[in-house]
Amino acid sequence: MGLFKRQVWINFLGLLPGSLVTVLVIAIAFLRFYGEKDFRFLSIVAQPQLWSNRLTVAALLAALANFGVEWNRRNREGNREAEAREREARREREEARRDQQAALRDRQEVRYRQAHIRYQLDPGEANQQELESVLAALEEYEQTLNEALSS
Repeated sequence: MGLFKRQVWINFLGLLPGSLVTVLVIAIAFLRFYGEKDFRFLSIVAQPQLWSNRLTVAALLAALANFGVEWNRRNREGNREAEAREREARREREEARRDQQAALRDRQEVRYRQAHIRYQLDPGEANQQELESVLAALEEYEQTLNEALSS
């Protein structure tokens, strides 16, 4: 069943124009430069010069087909590379965003610990207000996280 896979046929057809050009060029040279004296079986070809011209046209058409196949292959490779670069850039942006969020969480944690220690050392009004401010910021951050998770 492997012989009937689509990719196998695409690969075969991709090789065909280039191989055909090679065979046609050999046949053109053979008909153009050799005659019955060199090879007896050439006597079956009635007009070798005419057939050489016809094969030249066929070789040009096969070369154009080969050009189209190569053009398509290179465009697909270029598209795959561009998509890979885009995926990498997207991954880097997401990683940077996660790093930024981690830094924000760490900064909030440090601010909370500082305010908590200050309040334990001096339970005055200023330290209590700072602790309440930190608590409000943490509650706001929790609400943002909940909204992000529910989206």
